[in-house]
Amino acid sequence: MRARHIAAGLLLAAGAFEASAEEVSQAQVTMPAITVTGTASLTVPSIKDAEEQINKTPGGVEVVPASRYLDGRATTMKDMLDYTPGVWIQSKYGQEDSKLVIRGSGLSRNFHLRGVRLLQDGSPINQADGSGDFHEIDPLAQQYIEVYKGANALRYGAMTLGGAINFVSPTGRSNPGLAARVYGGSYQTFGQQAAAGFGEGPWDAWLSFTNLSGNGFREHTNQSLQRLNGNVGAQIGSNVETRFFFSGNQVRNQIPGSLTQQQFWTDPRQGPLANVLQNTRRDIDSFRFANTTVVDIGDDAFTLQSYVKSKSLFHPLTFAVIDNNLLDWGVTGQYKGSRQLFGHRNDFVVGANYFGGTNRNRQFVNRFGVPGPLTNDNTEFSSSVEIYGENWFYATPELSIVTGIQFNWANRVLTDNYLVNGNDSGAASYFEINPKIGALWEPRPGLQFFANVSRASEPPTWSELNPSVAPGFAPLAPQTSWTAEIGTRGKLGENVGWDLSLYRSWVKNELQLLVVPGFGGSAIAINIPNAIHQGIELGLNGTAWRSERNDRITGRMALTVSDYRFDNNPTYGNNQLPGAPPYYLRAEARYDSPGGFYIGPNLEWSPQGYYVDNLNTTAFMTAPYALLGLKAGYTGLKGFEFFVDARNLTNQMYVSNVGVTSTANATSQLYNPGDGASVYAGIQARF
Repeated sequence: MRARHIAAGLLLAAGAFEASAEEVSQAQVTMPAITVTGTASLTVPSIKDAEEQINKTPGGVEVVPASRYLDGRATTMKDMLDYTPGVWIQSKYGQEDSKLVIRGSGLSRNFHLRGVRLLQDGSPINQADGSGDFHEIDPLAQQYIEVYKGANALRYGAMTLGGAINFVSPTGRSNPGLAARVYGGSYQTFGQQAAAGFGEGPWDAWLSFTNLSGNGFREHTNQSLQRLNGNVGAQIGSNVETRFFFSGNQVRNQIPGSLTQQQFWTDPRQGPLANVLQNTRRDIDSFRFANTTVVDIGDDAFTLQSYVKSKSLFHPLTFAVIDNNLLDWGVTGQYKGSRQLFGHRNDFVVGANYFGGTNRNRQFVNRFGVPGPLTNDNTEFSSSVEIYGENWFYATPELSIVTGIQFNWANRVLTDNYLVNGNDSGAASYFEINPKIGALWEPRPGLQFFANVSRASEPPTWSELNPSVAPGFAPLAPQTSWTAEIGTRGKLGENVGWDLSLYRSWVKNELQLLVVPGFGGSAIAINIPNAIHQGIELGLNGTAWRSERNDRITGRMALTVSDYRFDNNPTYGNNQLPGAPPYYLRAEARYDSPGGFYIGPNLEWSPQGYYVDNLNTTAFMTAPYALLGLKAGYTGLKGFEFFVDARNLTNQMYVSNVGVTSTANATSQLYNPGDGASVYAGIQARF
């Protein structure tokens, strides 16, 4: 209860310096690697158009301009989304490998994303089985990010507990000219970006190359990343546009492994000896090619997308070397229209998605980072078909009734190519129907109230069906859930902006990954018969003071309150589900001068620890923590900007994220330490 009172008090204090989202966005455009000029594109909507579209959703959604995070280090997903309420994301080793939890999705996963669909410009980054990784997402190569929580992601045909996140690229029209960015800091971090955009007549193109290297806070966390992202668009007449997207990534990350509780408190910077000797790491080479074509027909529009992605993964772990070669592909089509129905405005979307992919998954004995004899060889095939529709019926100009439905067919086929240890082949098919109904009331511009009820479903991914530490094809049921949500968003005058959602989910057959002792953090999945996920997602932003000469003090905060628990479980009763904190707060205050100088403190606060096991063993809970940071910079020179980003100024020891297990003990390697005190600085030039 004390933590509840503390969080409530901080909310009231934060309310003293809140303002409109528009003003905060303007105040925080420092390091704008992405600058929107407003030139129209059918294939890549502007931020304004994206906000207008997303605000038709009767549920928790947000558009995050890249300018919000480009005034700092900007190397991980945490940097990008940390101020988005309801999104809890923590870097695993200070790298792109992160744990992402939205409404309890992926709660037990601290490797390979599940329960949230990641998209780049509307087409999936996830693999065909629904799993995903963050390594191929470049924070410096985005224009803005769309966050759809839960079934609000039906916009893209997704109906998962966690929803979807769509990363949107710049174009030659939105970001013309040349740009260069250089930054570096603690743990020998050094990064560079070079970008160029141009447009002439019907053509435009944008290209970015980034390089990042560093040694990391912990032993055995060296990383090296090279990323190429770009797109070429062509307008065909006044109502057709096609755009080709491409990306290439080379990722080299050492993996230090998780620590026991004793190891964490003794020396959080250490890497377990087995990880160092076995040279555990993750090497990824990937290429992705996609196309989006839009035909605009008055009030209607048809969008056709396709993509293909190849990826190789060389992944020495303490117990094996995993060698994967993956090929994914997909085609999506969507039709938007607007018609009169019974004399009222009626908008609708219908669409179909097909995703397919095959992965050659081989395992070898790990001989100090070099593959030894073959121990397993499987071919994993995944496919899914989604047919969906969503309808907005405007009972009045201010009130829309939103209905939707998704039909989902998914297949998994495992072919065992290594029969020495038996035949582990298997197959499964899943079919789910996911309906949705909601309402959105907008009594005046800038003020909305919403509510919805929706169903979600998630078939198992391959790391659950075919875990590295167990043979065979696991007999797992798909995870399903019903969610009820209410909320509001808007602005109060020109000084306060807010975004509030309250939700409760009833989850059946929740897929939980439990760490297996002695296998370097690998896990085996189980189904939890019944669970409850509920929470509060609150975002506030605003201006506390503005002078006549336009000095100003602004602030923003994001509070995520989460309650995830078993529901009358025969073994664990109503225990809390382990893996994420019940309270998480990010807050920032900032002073901006008319001349372009800015400075301000920020806070990351987890006022209560959380469990790491289903038994809720108090002795192995994580500890509360509060991290103090400071950002400063200057934007007053035309074409040149710089920033300084200081983090964890008190050098506090804290656990960034954990794996989970059924019953924790002193030998459980579950804890991933967060970075210590660090400082980063950067400069950007635009021409």
